[in-house]
Amino acid sequence: MQASMMKTRAGVQQRSCPAVARTFAATLPSSAAVAAARGVAAWVSGVAPAPAATRPVAATRRGARTVAAAAAPAAAAPPRSREEEVLAQLRNVIDPDFGEDIVACGFIKELAVDEAAGAVSFTLELTTPACPVKEMFQRQSTEFVKALPWVRDVAIKMTSQPAKPLLPESGRPGGLAKVRHIIAVSSCKGGVGKSTVSVNLAYTLAQMGAKVGIFDADVYGPSLPLMVDPAVKVLEMDPTTKAIYPTEYEGVKVVSFGYAGQGSAIMRGPMVSGLIQQMLTTADWGELDYLVVDFPPGTGDIQLTLCQTVAFSAAVIVTTPQKMAFIDVAKGIRMFARLVVPCVAVVENMSYFDGDDGKRYFPFGQGSGERIQRDFGLPNLIRFPIVADLSAAGDGGRPLVVAAPASPTASTFMDLGAAVVREVAKMGAAGRAPRQTAYYDQEQDAVVVSLPGEPEFLLPPGVVRANDTSATSIDEWTGQRKREEAPADARPVALNPLGNYAVQITWSDGFNQVASYELLDELKSYAVPRRPASGSGSGSVSASLPGGVQAQAQLA
Repeated sequence: MQASMMKTRAGVQQRSCPAVARTFAATLPSSAAVAAARGVAAWVSGVAPAPAATRPVAATRRGARTVAAAAAPAAAAPPRSREEEVLAQLRNVIDPDFGEDIVACGFIKELAVDEAAGAVSFTLELTTPACPVKEMFQRQSTEFVKALPWVRDVAIKMTSQPAKPLLPESGRPGGLAKVRHIIAVSSCKGGVGKSTVSVNLAYTLAQMGAKVGIFDADVYGPSLPLMVDPAVKVLEMDPTTKAIYPTEYEGVKVVSFGYAGQGSAIMRGPMVSGLIQQMLTTADWGELDYLVVDFPPGTGDIQLTLCQTVAFSAAVIVTTPQKMAFIDVAKGIRMFARLVVPCVAVVENMSYFDGDDGKRYFPFGQGSGERIQRDFGLPNLIRFPIVADLSAAGDGGRPLVVAAPASPTASTFMDLGAAVVREVAKMGAAGRAPRQTAYYDQEQDAVVVSLPGEPEFLLPPGVVRANDTSATSIDEWTGQRKREEAPADARPVALNPLGNYAVQITWSDGFNQVASYELLDELKSYAVPRRPASGSGSGSVSASLPGGVQAQAQLA
């Protein structure tokens, strides 16, 4: 996205600058026109123009006459060092996710300049080795630095220093201590292709340059042994430390109960939860950038145990286009919200197929994915078609992205991998970037919403409640809003963050509502002004903070 934006900016400059040069030159003597053209060319190439003292005098048009305006005397700016010139050029490279240049993001390390040789070298340290725009960063950095007239050679070392886990290391026990990000792939419903998505996502992240592992958390019906065919098909355990050594396939570490030589398990839920927890935490994963966990279907004890055992960085929800699937997916998203695991993408599997007649068909209907994305404020919706090669590759023990990396489906998995990397990186930088927030202010009797780059605004609780978009308020089949009205005295009891894109509101009458920040932004026209504090500058202010915590402060 940023690459196209920068191309557009450069294109505008290149289209407009020649016209500016012709107009500018027409008002100056020929020697000044030459200097002006050189200045415009330098501007297009990205090189800073000459100091003010050496620039040609500007021309102003008064009526039908053109009069040269004398340049106002100004103190000469101190000359910049070569390092400062290089950094100034690199500030033209913008990270599309953080919205800041790569210098401000702290990506530039070990800058070295050899002016005599015309050589510049530096390290470009990204947040993750799987950064989807690293080639763009390298290309644009080289182009902008080489635009300096004295630079002949640019050497860039690409490296990464992945962000720390979202929770302290105490949330990553045992063999997970060196795993930087754990990604949950969940469907809450069987038979939607969740394991296929999990395996192909893991190998896509590996193809993007990350160190990756995958854990099959389904003990009742492990899928990984069928979809991945490693040379060593049995897990080994250290007799002293009791650590489990993952097996490997195509550079990705894999652990599944199916590799324990036991087939599928027949046991009660509590035993299964303990077994999964033991396998996940005692496996010697080593240093990984991403560990993909293939969740079993449902929202029961196993899923809760997993989320309570380790600190998950994000979740990917897999569904199908049917409206009926929406109910199960909504349960899963709310489960992750209560466990403070942000959902970063929705995968709509078996979405469509392209017929031999050139038409696209949707055998299971349309709209479920869009509704999930809209109602829960999820940032990414990825659709996968019905493709025979995808299931055949899984049944053959070689994931599609490995067997056919240039296929259109593999390209779509690359989009999914880029979305996961991007969202996790943005959450890792949340402490540096402004974040959206919402809370209920009892004194103002209003939901206070703060969005990045905008002043906060106050919404009446009734407006927020009346615009609920859940199945409780909107008919599943007709899309019409139900006539049930909320009690007039209903007020928010707690507002809990739902990832980075929505809040879950618990109301005093027991109603639960998910309000995306996009929805709250659309309700801005109903905002009310902040009332002055009651009393003469004294009194108390109370608010319901995220997590259901009630805070109260006494004003002097």
